[in-house]
Amino acid sequence: MIKGAIFDMDGLMIDTEKLYLRFWIKSAQDFGYDMKPEHVFAIRSLSRKYSIPKLKGFFGQDFPTEDVRAHRTDLINEYVERNGLDVKKGLFELLDYLRENGIKMAVATCTPTERSRMYVEKIGASEYFSAIVGGDMITNGKPDPDIYLTAAKALGLPPEECAAFEDSPNGIQAAHSAGCYAVMIPDLTPPEDDMKPMLSAVYGSLDEAIDFFERRA
Repeated sequence: MIKGAIFDMDGLMIDTEKLYLRFWIKSAQDFGYDMKPEHVFAIRSLSRKYSIPKLKGFFGQDFPTEDVRAHRTDLINEYVERNGLDVKKGLFELLDYLRENGIKMAVATCTPTERSRMYVEKIGASEYFSAIVGGDMITNGKPDPDIYLTAAKALGLPPEECAAFEDSPNGIQAAHSAGCYAVMIPDLTPPEDDMKPMLSAVYGSLDEAIDFFERRA
């Protein structure tokens, strides 16, 4: 029986992946580098441990990863301050269903905890979650399983009793490796063939994922 639900944030709960795509590219351009969408897709949901070597592999060892990242964050923050955040389709329908059925909920995101809390509060979803685990709370980020293991522990549940909702391949790998049911809600990229053995289900939107719990009630 599934007793917990753990949510990625960017691109899953909040429509921010398009902002990361836009502003990674803009930030890199401001530093004189020709970043393409495929470069951004390659580091989606990756911790710094993995994203920094990838970026330096793309652009050379002199690529100023932390300066570009910091500038990207500033650009995103400016955009969010002016325009707010867009919630992904079906989020609150699923959250309401889970709360009504006694399913414990947590957020597990590579985004730093303070900013994650701010975003979750900004969209009015704080009351649903017992825990928010940010990337700065763990040593090994996605695609390693640590963040899902930590989130499950925060809910007081074994990962095998938790469904993990993700939109990215790296997140799916982390959820599957942790032992969670890995449920994908694709955002910028569809599930690839090599991912499919890890997936417990794929849905077009979060509200459709109510079906996942109904089938296991």
